[in-house]
Amino acid sequence: MLGKKKKHRVGRIDTLVGQNTEIVGDVLFTGGLHIDGKVRGNVIAAEGSDSAMTLSENGRVEGEVRVPYIILNGEVQGDVYASEKIELAAQARINGNVYYNLLEMAMGAAVNGSLVHQEEFASKPNPQPGGKADVSAKLQPAD
Repeated sequence: MLGKKKKHRVGRIDTLVGQNTEIVGDVLFTGGLHIDGKVRGNVIAAEGSDSAMTLSENGRVEGEVRVPYIILNGEVQGDVYASEKIELAAQARINGNVYYNLLEMAMGAAVNGSLVHQEEFASKPNPQPGGKADVSAKLQPAD
């Protein structure tokens, strides 16, 4: 039917990074990822997947984010690539460029960089993770 769009649900969480957790290294995943803690590395979804990431108001990523569906309410220090949709909630803070197909931004969200609309991504290929979460990183207590 005309005008009918596929609605993506972000409610499913396969991988959780807790509030008192710090990951040093890249996070490669499929499915749903929720970050309450800190990731010092890139966050990358499997290429061709409909994976989703949620970053809570307590969450922080220091690195590049490449995920089709993203909900941000925390802080990202690096470029963000959302091949499908990105939602920036009121407490979202991004220091880097945002590359998106569909953008929803709440009052109070801040982007210190460029907003770049791209219907088709000509991005670097993403590594393929071995499972739901391939976290080959050193876990440390958060500050």
